[in-house]
Amino acid sequence: MTEWLKRLRGYVKIIVWGFAPQRFINLCSNKGILLWNIEKQDDVYIMCVSLESFYRLRSIARKTKVRVVISERYGLPFFLPHLQRRKAFLAGLVLTVMFWIVSSMFVWDIQISGNCVITDDMIFQFLEQEGIQMGMRKSNLDIGELEKQIRRQFPQVTWTSGRLMGTRLLLELKENDAPIPEDTQGADAIIGRDLVAEYDGVITDMIVRSGIPQVTIGSQVAKGDLLVDGKVPIYAEDGTIREYRMVTADADIRMEHSGHFRIFLPEDYILKKYTGREKTGYFMRLGDREWKQAQKVSFLQYDSILNTHSMKILKMFGINGTFGKITYREYQKTEYLRDDSEAKEILQEKISDFLESLGEKGVQIISKDVKIETKCNGWVAHGELVVQEKVGTQVDTTQKED
Repeated sequence: MTEWLKRLRGYVKIIVWGFAPQRFINLCSNKGILLWNIEKQDDVYIMCVSLESFYRLRSIARKTKVRVVISERYGLPFFLPHLQRRKAFLAGLVLTVMFWIVSSMFVWDIQISGNCVITDDMIFQFLEQEGIQMGMRKSNLDIGELEKQIRRQFPQVTWTSGRLMGTRLLLELKENDAPIPEDTQGADAIIGRDLVAEYDGVITDMIVRSGIPQVTIGSQVAKGDLLVDGKVPIYAEDGTIREYRMVTADADIRMEHSGHFRIFLPEDYILKKYTGREKTGYFMRLGDREWKQAQKVSFLQYDSILNTHSMKILKMFGINGTFGKITYREYQKTEYLRDDSEAKEILQEKISDFLESLGEKGVQIISKDVKIETKCNGWVAHGELVVQEKVGTQVDTTQKED
């Protein structure tokens, strides 16, 4: 942001040489004149100074017996004189701004979201009948009345919201999402879902809400075994199965099973060591186009830190615009070796984090046996766990053949 302000006010790059350039720089600092990007090349100094402060340098240069020469000019004060001579470009710029302002008074895009049963074509046809279309003036649009008309026209719509974002009209709908009855037949019939086991183990607790249980508490099951069947039999008067009603199996089932884990920690590791050298560049993005300040990064290894800010004023016109700063930080990769105590401490932390993550997932640890062993190129922590956790994953059930 500071760079843009400097360019707005204008600044120059100057070359200073002579009897006492260091004294010249010190006197500028004492008089409150800001100098930046100071570089020494042989017997001369190169630096930047604002246009306003440049006119105050004459007395200091005369006092320190140095010569000051402008090498480059930057900013709006130097750009405007050239712009005034290009009358055709200036007229085109004014017309573009006027066109931009006038265009922002109209609706140029309509977006609809949340509709499933009602198609976009049906909604657009309704909007056209109501006189709402792309190219209409924003002032002729009554969003509150439009929301009421949509709910009257489409009984399936239980909630609607309309808003203007720049030149775009956004319509959000919510349709009646009441569930379809489970006994619906024909093309709309529900496909059944079974619950199957993900591990080998013993069932310790079981509550079935929907479906036919295929195991009981204390049952030994294998991975992939059916726990709850999604086919509910419907019996005839003579006791035979007349048909099956397909449901989604639903149950809370807990299983006790064993598992193991292994964590490897290498002996050597690499860390980034920042040298303190940084370079900064600026960028601006409008829609899909991007402009970056030319910046030559001579670092072999560096991180790029991006700080962005949105241009809120452009959002009023439906344009996404951002600007920001890119900081390049140089670093060197440094290799370190761990000792035995440090490695064991890190592994203990990793084991604790792993066990804590299991607890957060609702896994109850019954017993554990953990060991840390030293290998030729590092350390290995491994262990056996006996845990109790919720099991049962849904899969499509197969139709029962009579």
